[in-house]
Amino acid sequence: MHERERHRIILGAVGNRSIATVSELSELTGASEATIRRDIAELALQKKLRRVRGGAEPLNPSPYGQIAGRPFRVAEGLNQREKRAIARAAAELCRDGDAIILNGGTTTFQMVHFLGGRQVQVMTNSFGIAEHLVKHSKCTVLLPAGAVYRDQSLILSPFEADGIKHFGARLMFMGAQAVSHLGVAESEPLIVQSEQRLMRQAEELVVLVDSTKFAARSAMIVAPLETVSTIVTDENIPDAAAAMIEAAGVRLIVARASGTDAVPREVGAA
Repeated sequence: MHERERHRIILGAVGNRSIATVSELSELTGASEATIRRDIAELALQKKLRRVRGGAEPLNPSPYGQIAGRPFRVAEGLNQREKRAIARAAAELCRDGDAIILNGGTTTFQMVHFLGGRQVQVMTNSFGIAEHLVKHSKCTVLLPAGAVYRDQSLILSPFEADGIKHFGARLMFMGAQAVSHLGVAESEPLIVQSEQRLMRQAEELVVLVDSTKFAARSAMIVAPLETVSTIVTDENIPDAAAAMIEAAGVRLIVARASGTDAVPREVGAA
């Protein structure tokens, strides 16, 4: 990872908490702790954060907080072929005239490429998704109120009165940090709050995750696995994960990538 991207991620993580430790930042960026210490020292000299024992703290924390994690444009390049296949299969679940919710994320973002000709109403908390659909589709696009988090291309608010409760959808499509027997998980409280508000407005929840998310872990559960209607993933899903989904009574669609085309295969249904 380039130094500039590491610095962006470090500043986002530091702004989200009172103190970000060297070990947390090392795990977040994939860089060594020695590299992180050098980055903190450099950013402290630039007066972008305050260096403390074992980590760093923000100089002027935002009243709306910050979100740690990879910037959208970095995460977008990971497992791109699989995400494209998953998104194509997910878009096939939509019908003209539908009202749907697209939660922000790099896998859900790929759905915009397959909704261009559809006439659907889309509520999204993703600035990037909204911008693309406005420019390149016939979709009606609705946004909640909130602050724009540039790096993650998200619109989030800590308040209930963000307009989400006035929208009703047949389907909600969302990504996740991790999926386990405990449920669908995310890494940031603000994202969890936003997703839970959006979920309340949809009849069915469809989770879009590439197969690496079944090995990932996060302590913040957004929803139990049993509340999910459908999971769409790629053909590298582990057998144990497929069995877990089937046991929970959740429909599983495996998007098999063939060249640039996704061939969905339904493995099980509730």
